[in-house]
This record gives sequence, structure tokens and C-alpha cells, in this order.
Amino acid sequence: MYDRAEAPDFSTLLAATAMGVYLLVVVGATATIADAAQACSGWPVCEGPVTLSNTALLVAWGHRLTAVLVGGLVLVTGVVGLLRHVRSERPRSRVTAALGLALVLFPVQVALGAFVVLDGPTALLGDAHLVTGMAIFTSLVLALAWELEPADLDTPAEGWAVEPGVDESDAADATTAGSADSGDPVALADLSLRRRLTATAFAYFRLMKPRLMWLLCLVAAAGMALAAGPALTVETVVLTLSGGVLAIGASGTFNHVLEREKDKKMDRTSDRPIATHQIPVRRAVAFGGALAVASLVVFAQVNLLAAALGLAAILFYSVVYTLVLKPNTVQNTVIGGFAGSLPALIGWVAVTGRFGLTGLTLAGVIFLWTPAHFYNLALAYKEDYARGGFPMMPVVHGEAVTHKHILYYLGATLLSAVVLAALTDLGWVYAAATSVFGGVFLWAVIRLHRESTESAAFRAFHAANAYLGALLVAIVVDALAV
Repeated sequence: MYDRAEAPDFSTLLAATAMGVYLLVVVGATATIADAAQACSGWPVCEGPVTLSNTALLVAWGHRLTAVLVGGLVLVTGVVGLLRHVRSERPRSRVTAALGLALVLFPVQVALGAFVVLDGPTALLGDAHLVTGMAIFTSLVLALAWELEPADLDTPAEGWAVEPGVDESDAADATTAGSADSGDPVALADLSLRRRLTATAFAYFRLMKPRLMWLLCLVAAAGMALAAGPALTVETVVLTLSGGVLAIGASGTFNHVLEREKDKKMDRTSDRPIATHQIPVRRAVAFGGALAVASLVVFAQVNLLAAALGLAAILFYSVVYTLVLKPNTVQNTVIGGFAGSLPALIGWVAVTGRFGLTGLTLAGVIFLWTPAHFYNLALAYKEDYARGGFPMMPVVHGEAVTHKHILYYLGATLLSAVVLAALTDLGWVYAAATSVFGGVFLWAVIRLHRESTESAAFRAFHAANAYLGALLVAIVVDALAV
């Protein structure tokens, strides 16, 4: 009979193999390996002495030795998986099929690599080599997701009525409710003038959702760095980030206004400034409008396309996402990822004045990362969303399905990071960031599958933040160093 006690050990082996393959793929896609391929024209071994002064040759040897180790992992994982399938009374055919595909594709990947070295790199061979590696990684991630899926899925919440929901990003803004300084009008009236002014100023600051700003500004910075490289000017950075901060503040403020009634019903948002009447609705609307106008004025100093995208970001988050997507579809987080991806495009067009494939790819990384990131918070606050009748993934489809989708989107995010590497001259800093922090993210998601606790969900959420933050910093460092 199939023994689930064996699953953690096998899933760990699967995860290690998947990340090993990913390391090979991402390093092969970065500029780091380009010089190495020229330095090592022999196969399977490189010719010439290996010295510390010949960095390219060291990289080539490291890549090939890693390929040998990873190939062994793929073989062991495939054999173990096939044996478990044969011996089990409840075999998982999808897992076996995915492992079989990886076993078939890995020798093809090796052969393509040999052709690239011996016949010289060509666009066709290089692309085939990369796509095959990505296919192997995809098959291993799918095998992992299906292996971790429980035999009996949990039952989603039933009987919930769809009502206008609370903004999921407020989970990141949530603070402890009930503080006298955070919104009780009676308590504020008892404070000194200085403390009232300070509390009111902080309330307006909270309307702007400051916790979202650092990451979105980093996204825009990565877009600018990719577009300009070392030629990036301080003026462009200051104007673009200033416009972005104002746009985020406007979007957050309008969201507070539109969600004010729902906020009063939700535990984690009941202390928001408008919900507690610390800031009147009219003043909040005027504040948001002023921020929006100021944002467009600043963006216009860069170029009109950046201003248009800034306006699109404000309207999409405030109207399309808040009023249309959130209350009506379980795919709200997926489609809503477009709002988070716009800063990447804004950063790119701030430098170039037009759209470009690289900028769009960076936006795609952010878009795919969003569900893998936020579904963890949706799990942690599942009961809160169920009480509010908000159609989030774990409320509608249950926790097990949500776990699986997190892993799907994590795999898609990592693959999109490979595509970005292939399109740019990013090097070893980027390769290290996406491999190391991607591995940490994957580990946290596997822990979430096994534990299914609130703490595990928050751990995966923070791992997602760490991954994207590290990836964006690496993009800036590598791009500016080119």
C-alpha cells in the first residue's frame, strides 16, 4: 500500500533535483556562461590548464561538473519515482509521467549542449538547449506539485455570499487594532494639539499604503536599470520614483475610501483611518485626487508615456481591481497582478520612451510572482475572507488547491526569470539571487504543503518577498555594472 510517510523524503529529493536543474538553466541563460563557452571548446572536458586567473574556464568547468551532479540527481529521482509507482497500490500516474519526461529530456539536453560547444553557438541550438532545460524543470515542478497533493482534498467553504471585499494588500498593512492613537475620534480629542497633529499626519500617511512603496519602487528601479545600464541618470531616477510614490499613495487612498464600509467588518482593517472616522471621506478623496494630479505632473516631466502608464495604474487598482475584480472572481489576485507589474513598464519607458521586450518580460516576472506571493496571505486569512464573503482561492477551492497553485506560479515565476536572463546581459549576481532565494521560496512552500498552518503561510509569504526583493536588487547591481 502507498505509504504517505515516504512522501516527505521523496518530495525533498524532487525539490532538490528541480532546483539543481534550475541552477543549470539560469546560469546557462545568463551572460556569465557566454565567455565560459568560448574558453572551453572541448567536450566533455575542457582543454588547457585550469588556473584561478582564467575565470571563464573555471566557470565552464563548474557548469559541467554541476551538470554531472544534477544529471545523477535526475536519474536517481526518476528511478526512485518509477519504483514507487510500480510498488504502490495507489500509484500517482501524473507524477510518474512527469518524471519519465524529465528522464527522457535530460540526455537530449546534454546532447544539445555538446552540439553548442563542438559546432559553435547558434541561435537555433542555443534556444533549443534553453527550452529543453526549461521543459525539464517544468516537468519536475509539476511532479512535485502532484506528489504533494493530498489524496483527499479539503472541502472549500460553502454558503458564502459574495459582497464587496477587502483589499488583500491590506494584510501587509494590518496593524494592531484598538490603539487610542490610531483612529478613535474621542480619544484623539483628548490628546494635545501636537499629538493630534502627529496622529492625523500619520493617518494620512497610512492612507498611502507605505508598505507597498518600497517593493514597487524597486520594481521601477529594476526597469530603469535594465533600460539604461550605467548611463542611468539621477534625474530620471528621482522623477520616476517620486511619481511612483505619489501614484501608489493615490491608489491606496482611493482604495481606503471605496472599502471603508467593508473595513469596519474585517478584524485586520477595522482600525484604518477612514473606517474609524479619523479622516473624513471628503478630505480623503481630495487627498487622493491631489496625489494623483501631482503624480501625473511629475511623470510628465519624464515623458508622456510614463504619465499615461501612471494614470493607468491608478485607475486599474482603484476602479478595475477594487470594484470589479475583487468582489466577483476568484481570479482577482491573478488578474490584479497587472497593477503590480505596471511599475516595471513605467521604469522602462521612463528611460526609453517606448515599450520593449525586456521591459515586458520584467513585468511578466512580477505578474506571475503575485499569485505565488499573495495566495499565502489568503491562506493565513482564509476565515476572515470567508466571513466577509470574499471569493479568494482558499475560500472557493480549498487549501490543498491553493497550495498547488502557489507551486505552479512559483515555477512559472522562476521560468520567467530565466527568460529575462536570456534576453539581457545579467550575470552571476542575478543567477545567484534567483537560484538561492528561489530555493528558499520553494522550501517555504513545501513546508506550507506539509504543515498547512498560519505560521507556515506567513513564512512562505515572507520568502516570496525576499525572493523578489533579492531578484530586483540583483538586476539593478548587474545592469549598472555592465
